Amino acid sequence: MIATFINAALILLGSVAGLLLKNRLSARLSAVLTTTLGLCVLGIGISGAIGTEDTLCVVICMVLGTLLGEALRIEDRLDGMGELLRRRLIRDGGSSRFTEGFVNASVLFCVGAMAITGAFRAGMDGDYSILISKGVIDGVTSITFAAAMGVGVAFSIVPLILYQGGLTLLAGWVEPFLGEAVKAEMSAVGGLIIIGIALNLMGLPKEKIRVGNMLPAIFLPIAYVPLADWLSGKMV
Repeated sequence: MIATFINAALILLGSVAGLLLKNRLSARLSAVLTTTLGLCVLGIGISGAIGTEDTLCVVICMVLGTLLGEALRIEDRLDGMGELLRRRLIRDGGSSRFTEGFVNASVLFCVGAMAITGAFRAGMDGDYSILISKGVIDGVTSITFAAAMGVGVAFSIVPLILYQGGLTLLAGWVEPFLGEAVKAEMSAVGGLIIIGIALNLMGLPKEKIRVGNMLPAIFLPIAYVPLADWLSGKMV
């Protein structure tokens, strides 16, 4: 939960800065900061991915998990959930600017692979690096959001704490039931997904990597590792 509170604090700081700066932040500076943060996230992803002790596990889980995610259209459903929330809460007229800032920021900060992988890493391993890096990215983003849409952006920390904090607590609850090998491979798979997020942040792929569809891969080592151990025992 500590990392989530840091994430929320950075969003608050960014929102205050955005309200003070208004539209004075140049698009060029914002782009440079995003690319720099993308490089930092790339480093975090690589450090997680190289921790694997079973490369075959990572490959199989990534392939099967991505196929499952594509079949379930997880990325499209996450996007659709965000659009549904926007349509339900943002009406023509009314207090549109506050609500627009709140809803858009909430969807952006909560719905994403980095929130899920970071929360599970924090809950299982006590590794806050992903969520804190996400917090820095959210903080920079909230500057531009608050400058354009106002104080509603700051209130997005409420759903963030509930959602991201809840995932962290859930991961901490299941962690004692997972072996060290399972956690290591889950971390490695999550690292590869984080690399995909970093590449998207830097705008490197011609077509955006649909990292949301890769999320099921994180959980497949829970089945793969004991199954591989059982098969290896049968073959001895």
